[in-house]
Order: sequence, then structure tokens, then C-alpha cells
Amino acid sequence: MDTASGYPLLLGLAGRRALVVGAGPVGLRRARGLLDAGADVTVVAPDAIGDLRTLADSGALRWERRGYEPDDLDGVWLVHTATGLPAVDAAVAADAEAARVWCVRADDAAASAAWTPAATRRDDVLVAVSAGRDPLRARALRNAVARALDSGELPLRRHRPPATGVGTVALVGGGPGDPGLLTTRGRRLLAEADVVVTDRLGPTALLDELDEDVVVVDVGKQPGHHPVPQREIERLLVEHALAGRRVVRLKGGDPYVFGRGPEEVAACRAAGVPVEVVPGVTSAIAAPSVAGMPVTSRGVARSFTVATGHDVVEPDTLEAYARLLERGSTLVLLMGVTHLADAAKGLQAAGADPALPVGIVESAYTAQQRVTRGTLADIARLAEEQGVRAPAVIVVGRVATG
Repeated sequence: MDTASGYPLLLGLAGRRALVVGAGPVGLRRARGLLDAGADVTVVAPDAIGDLRTLADSGALRWERRGYEPDDLDGVWLVHTATGLPAVDAAVAADAEAARVWCVRADDAAASAAWTPAATRRDDVLVAVSAGRDPLRARALRNAVARALDSGELPLRRHRPPATGVGTVALVGGGPGDPGLLTTRGRRLLAEADVVVTDRLGPTALLDELDEDVVVVDVGKQPGHHPVPQREIERLLVEHALAGRRVVRLKGGDPYVFGRGPEEVAACRAAGVPVEVVPGVTSAIAAPSVAGMPVTSRGVARSFTVATGHDVVEPDTLEAYARLLERGSTLVLLMGVTHLADAAKGLQAAGADPALPVGIVESAYTAQQRVTRGTLADIARLAEEQGVRAPAVIVVGRVATG
């Protein structure tokens, strides 16, 4: 039978009986696929591999520990046969044909009445590929489609409102700004978005790829200047989601590393809006790495601490940070340019070695990236002479040695 003349169709198998004859690796894959579709699955085989036994023991499916019998087809809507024994598979297929039950033969596509395509699923989007009895070709095509879906190259965005009337919010960590550092999950959600509420430090270059009717709201904050208050940002997220839109809150770094992510999640949950958090590459690790300053290094630094510039100048924390540096730890400061002089002076006064190396990485992963190196004793002066500006990450510790 020629698969090219087949009729493509999705079957609603939820609650309907399905039979798998054979309990090897192929039978296991077919059983799992049927379970994912909600089918009532029975497996018939004298023996079974471990994972299938586990499914049977858990009650997910029934396992009849014997050979196939024609009566096994009673009440069945679909059968997969994958025994590895051509005579048995042929008998199952013949009985199924006589009973008008669709049968998929794993051993011989040409003799099969139905075929399983190479498939990939992204949320409620299912893509199935058939490639003329060439499974390797079908899998290669499927994998290419899957990559394109994950990267946002294919149009996954919905054009009908959700059935519930309520949209969603995703807090997406964009990393330090390079679009290549955004996770595949984040990239896909961005491609699906109806509204994007963005910070200035996220991968904003990706906004140019959005559909023209996607609403982009810039709520970016500058040092000392917050044009859109945090509560207004939360109100925007909730308002758009309650209007049935898919909202992405595109943030620099990671939403939960010195960001307002927890507050935004709480606001969405309080309003009954589904919300998810997509982690991002935090600049606390990425910026030092790109400048050759690993926050930990065998024999140099076994731990690291991340703090804000505001935090490190507090009197009750200076001694704690100084003790960590004395033990060989690394101190990473975010949002610390404004308070750099006070932080350096305070750490020395608390006992930190004035000769301890310090590195500053400005605008990591951009064309404007610049590194300034010094010590606790002179870094504030050097930063002023070099005109260091935010965004910048400050690294204090032996790993900052040039």
C-alpha cells in the first residue's frame, strides 16, 4: 500500500480502547503515545521491557502476559503490532482488517493499513510528517520544524481569543542583552505574544521580528529614573491578560535575580491570571564569564555572593562581605556603579585587602562591552577616569585578576 495516497487524520482516542501487540522498545513508544492521547491501552505480550512493566504496575495500562489472540481485538478502535515476528504481525493485521479495525504494522509499512508519522508537539500545536516510507527523512524534517517552532521562526501566535476569555503572562528572562542567550522557551513565548512589556536591558533587538500588530510597551528604567512605576507595570500585565491577550514581560537577566519578578507574579496570581516564569542567564555570571573572570575557579574561588550596590554599603553587611572575600570568595555587585567608591572604601574599612583585584564589565555581550580592572584601593578612581557607566557588573576577588 502506498503511503503517499494515505488520508491524513487525527484520531480522538480519549477513553477509547487501543491495543498494542508486542512490548519491546517500539511497543513501549506506541503505548506511551496512546496514553498521551488519553486512550484505554492494553498491551499483549509474553514478556515486556522494564519501562512498560512500570507503566503496567502503576495502572496506566493493562498488560496481558501471553501471546496474541484474535479476541483481543474486541471493542478496539486502533491496534499497533510490533512483536518483531513477521508472522504474528501479519496475523494481527489480517484479523484487524477483517474486523474493520485500523492497524499499524511496525515491521512493514507497505502492508500496513495505517501509519504513524514523525510528530512534534508544542502546546496545542501538533505537526506530523510522513515522508514516503523513509522514517529517517521524516524524523529529519520533523526535527527541523521543531527547531523552527522553538526559535520563533514559524508563526505560532494565536489569532483567536482563548476559550476561557483570560490570557496569560510569562515573565521571560532575556539574559544580558544578546539575543542568542535567550532560552528557546523564551524565544517561543515571545513569538506567540500579543503584548510585550519590555525592559531596556533585555534582548530588545528581537522586538523587530514581531508582527506589526503586537503591542510593545517600554517600561525600561534608568538609574535614578523610573518613568513607569512598578505598580503600573503590574496593572498593565493584568489588564492585558484579562482582556484575553498573551503577555510577555521581557526582562534583562533573570526575573528572580534582583528583579521585581516575584511582585509581578503575585499580582497576576491575585487577579486569577495564569503566569509562568522562564529563567534567564543572569548578568551576575554571564558578564564576568565573557570578560574571563569566572565567579568560581578551582584553587582560586570556591564560592560567590551576588549583591546590589545599594546593599553592599549597608554597615551591617560590609563586615560579612569582607569576611567572605578574606576566605577567597568572589563578590559580584549588580547596579553598583553609583555606589562604587563607598563600597570599595567600606570593604577596606571592614578588613578587606586593599590589593584585592576588582574588575568592571560594562555592557556585556554588546558592541560597547568594556572591561576596567584595578584593586579595591584604586578601582573607584580608575572607574571615574574611564567614565564607567551602567549597565555594569563589578567583580571583587582573586578571579578578577587580568
